[in-house]
Amino acid sequence: MTILIIGGSGFLGAELIRQAAEAGQPTVATYTTKPGSTAQVSWHRLDLRDPERAEAVIAEASAHLIVNVSSGHADWAVTAQGPVRLAMAAAKYGSHLVHVSSDAVFSGSRVHYDESCLPDPVTPYGAAKAAAETGVLLVHPQAVVARTSLIIGNGRSVHERTVHELAASTRDGVLFTDDIRCPVHVTDLAAAILELASHDACGIHHLAGADAVSRYELGALIARRDGIEASRLPTGLRADSTLPGAIDVRLDSRATQRKLSTTLRGARQFLTATA
Repeated sequence: MTILIIGGSGFLGAELIRQAAEAGQPTVATYTTKPGSTAQVSWHRLDLRDPERAEAVIAEASAHLIVNVSSGHADWAVTAQGPVRLAMAAAKYGSHLVHVSSDAVFSGSRVHYDESCLPDPVTPYGAAKAAAETGVLLVHPQAVVARTSLIIGNGRSVHERTVHELAASTRDGVLFTDDIRCPVHVTDLAAAILELASHDACGIHHLAGADAVSRYELGALIARRDGIEASRLPTGLRADSTLPGAIDVRLDSRATQRKLSTTLRGARQFLTATA
């Protein structure tokens, strides 16, 4: 079974490639500016704003499974419209699709969100992700929309780099004590995505970690794991800042977890010295 990973040069994409290669699955991946370093993968340049190129890559790959982990931030053409074009092409060529979405589709007004909750985004990025979810499932009803939260992984994530830079005073900013999410480890997330795909699941699924932690608690866990004094991390309140976005969003992944053999560990578990 050939897997096509859209956004394979990114953090989650690289882990998906590693796991697929380890399982002996033929893998094709796309990049926007620079291909990844995995030699056993066939790389294709893809700009999701180019509908003809997106379909051409999917047609050439002849992949049974397409996993979209691309990130265009608040760029509507990439983050909202691009995934819908992928879904249209995937449906046309009979490919199963897993589209990775975000907890940014929620406002935080109800704090706890399971798969039945409707998106109510409060940022341009969240609005783009919510639009993509709707469009993907409209044109490809058998697709999976997998919402996740902050992705962590053995020092390689942006969140972990931020902690190191804040502790070293090479970066301005604070870690909010009132900004709550459910971080997930990249290896767990990638394994869960591939497992969901193998089950031929469809519809909306939540793939977040089991623990709800603040940005500061997450930072302190990372610091302790890496031998950094957590007291060196500056703190603040999201409520006192001008930063837009939800404050407290906790994805409830229990319904999806019951379908999986992959355990979506909580941050307090995977960010330990022995993890």
